Amino acid sequence: MNFSIEQLLAFVTVYDQLSFSKAAVKLNKHRTTIGQVISNLEDQLAVTLFERIGRSVEPTEDGHLLYHYAKQTLEQARVFDKVALSLSYGGLESITIATSTLIPPKVLVGIRETLIRDFPSMRVNFVFKDKSAIKRGIEEGEVHFGLVNIHESRAIHSFDATFLGHIEFTPFLKEDSEVFGMEYDDVESELKSSRQFVLKSLVDEGLKEKVVFSANHEEVESVTLIIKMIKAGFGWAWLPKVIAASESAKGIKALGEESGLKNGFKFPMALWCPHSKQITTIKKSILTAITDYIEMYEGKI
Repeated sequence: MNFSIEQLLAFVTVYDQLSFSKAAVKLNKHRTTIGQVISNLEDQLAVTLFERIGRSVEPTEDGHLLYHYAKQTLEQARVFDKVALSLSYGGLESITIATSTLIPPKVLVGIRETLIRDFPSMRVNFVFKDKSAIKRGIEEGEVHFGLVNIHESRAIHSFDATFLGHIEFTPFLKEDSEVFGMEYDDVESELKSSRQFVLKSLVDEGLKEKVVFSANHEEVESVTLIIKMIKAGFGWAWLPKVIAASESAKGIKALGEESGLKNGFKFPMALWCPHSKQITTIKKSILTAITDYIEMYEGKI
């Protein structure tokens, strides 16, 4: 069956906008042109994709079914275009790595060390962004790599995604906190009534209901600042379990299973990057650094 990328793009855009006119504006085409493209596609497929309702449209059941495949085809076409374009370019002089604040600093130091070894003349910029900003940055070419929390992420996108493992969170308190000597029921009650510091990036990514334990909670952007707040005895926080092995964690302690409190929660992490020849070689170095870190801490990333 012969249909074009232009037809699929029109179909997906009309589906997203629920309007021929809005789709035409988005694609910089005349409304009549978009309507004709969709009609031609329907004739070729022998399927009705949209019900015309006044000035708006509604996808038919067949339209709903085909939308997912049309979008996947468009994303694959974009990948093909990007990879083909990258073959004509040389190595990258500079890259930007965007990361969630969940990533332990030692991971980033390990990545930089590996890149210095493998690409000594390449400049590496690190920025902190949330998942949506990282996705947008990769799509716009401003970000080359993203270390992201992919909890409940089902979006279709045109870049490469490599699953890295999980970051496990557990409650941290000041090391001399009385909580460590309490029974389970008392521990739970104490945490629920004490001040809790919540990492803002988790809230921004829609995980507030999962991470907020206490009604008395405050949002903080920096893991480093949260650790200092805990050391000062101002409250407690869910933090990545691997922090316990770092120098910065001296003075705070993870609440372990001896308290009777069940294990915390885990977030899956992934490395996002565009499809390109230059990116692939750099990606290998970054994955090597992350693998070394995971092995050092027994997979508890």
